[in-house]
Amino acid sequence: MGQNKDGMNYAPKGKPAPVVALGEFCIAAIALDHGHIYGMCNGLVEAGAKVKWVYDPDKEKVKAFLLAFPEAEAAESEQQILEDVEVKLVCGAAVTSERCALGIRVMEAGKDYFTDKAPLTTLEQLEAAKKTVEKTGRKYMVYYSERIHVEAAVFAGQLIEKGAIGTPIHIDGFGPHRIGDPKKRPDWFYQKEKYGGILCDIGSHQIEQFLFYCRVKDAKVSFSEVGNYAHPEYPELEDFGDAMLVGDNGATQHFRVDWFTPDGLSTWGDGRTFILGTDGYIELRKYVNVGTGDGTGDHVFLVNQDGEQHFMVSGQVGYPFFGQLILDCINRTENAMTQEHAFKAAELCVRAQCQAVKVK
Repeated sequence: MGQNKDGMNYAPKGKPAPVVALGEFCIAAIALDHGHIYGMCNGLVEAGAKVKWVYDPDKEKVKAFLLAFPEAEAAESEQQILEDVEVKLVCGAAVTSERCALGIRVMEAGKDYFTDKAPLTTLEQLEAAKKTVEKTGRKYMVYYSERIHVEAAVFAGQLIEKGAIGTPIHIDGFGPHRIGDPKKRPDWFYQKEKYGGILCDIGSHQIEQFLFYCRVKDAKVSFSEVGNYAHPEYPELEDFGDAMLVGDNGATQHFRVDWFTPDGLSTWGDGRTFILGTDGYIELRKYVNVGTGDGTGDHVFLVNQDGEQHFMVSGQVGYPFFGQLILDCINRTENAMTQEHAFKAAELCVRAQCQAVKVK
């Protein structure tokens, strides 16, 4: 799991754990602008979904997708997918600023929507999405992959649920990413209006984890900053950002995100999360345990009144979100993620971005 060098095309694979019969729940992929579409579809297929269609104007992207999901067919247009009554959920990884508009079209066609993070880039888009959800009764779900598609992160949630660290009161999150060869990134990656800024983009993972682990319903961004320290040739790129938040229940967060993962690291980013509770703390080393050279990720360290424990949970926990999402779409429940939670994380990452002081 920890060996993938390229975060943009990182697509975890787990054990199949279908919650529906084959062909019972059909999905489609529209807009293949980000490689996360593969992880999104992998997770749903492992939970029993069938990828029926794929559409993107770029035929090469469609061709590559069909190699990974040969059961799918290439649609001639987005409309062909939206008119297919068999398709219940549409997955999209569009350019970030275009994700909301796609979601609105999907929901107005009577289908649920599952988008890559960040799910939108402005508060105006957020209001439009909320209104469409209310009008149509459809779902606007988000692939916050650094929690829902990482076994260490899933296991941390289970430990907290069992009371292993008491009440969570603070989180420190670190989300470094490797930029790789800048020329291999798409043009929109360097256009702030399109990617939304670093706090809106990869910061969304961190804020979502804060809301989830600390059981926060609402929060205020008390401080945020961004900078471009090493990429002057891309003036709209932010290669560093950090922020502090305070939850409505008093819990607090600090997180840092950046594009400075060195080439010598065996994976695309040394993602770590520290969760402090009233009775203990948890550290997650999600993708690599630096210095061991064993290529393993999904390390969970727990310290509480019972002592010190180290869990290696790769292949042990699975990714329950995807099966829960399928059943939520069928039963109109909210077990995978509430709509309120998905939108609140989106709102706060936009607010953090809007308030950010430019330090460099």
